[in-house]
Amino acid sequence: MATRLKEVRNLISADEFSGKSVIDREGIHYGKLKHIHINQNTLEVTGITVSAGFHKDYDLSRDYIDRFTDESVLLSTPPIRCDIPVVDIDGKKIGKVKKLHHEPDTNELVSIEVTDGLFGKRMFPKSEIWGIGEKVILRLTKDEYKE
Repeated sequence: MATRLKEVRNLISADEFSGKSVIDREGIHYGKLKHIHINQNTLEVTGITVSAGFHKDYDLSRDYIDRFTDESVLLSTPPIRCDIPVVDIDGKKIGKVKKLHHEPDTNELVSIEVTDGLFGKRMFPKSEIWGIGEKVILRLTKDEYKE
C-alpha cells in the first residue's frame, strides 16, 4: 500500500526539472538540464547531465551545483567544457578546448588539451587556468606561452 506524502515542504519531482536552464552566478547559460543523477544507496543528488544542443551533453558533479530553483539550476562555479575558446590573460585567442583530462579515481580536472587549428595542440595544467566563464582564461600572455 502506498503512503501519500502530506505537508512535506520543498518537495518536487525530479521530472519537473528536465529542460530547465543551467546557469551560473553571472547569468551565463550553459544549456538545459537533461538528467539528474542520484546515488542509489544514499538517494542524494550526485550530479547532472546538461544538454548544450546538437548532441553535446556533458556531466557535472554535485560540486558544481549551488541549488535547484523553480526556473533553473544554479551553478556555484562555471564548468570547463569542450569547444569553448581559450584566451591568454590579455584576451588574445590561444585556441579551443578539445579535451578534458581528469584524475581517474577522483574525476578531478588535471589538465585541458587546447587546439589551435587543424594540427596544433597543447596541454595546459589546471594550475595555468586563471578564470572560467564563456571562455577559459589562462594565467600568462600568448608570448610567454610560446617560450
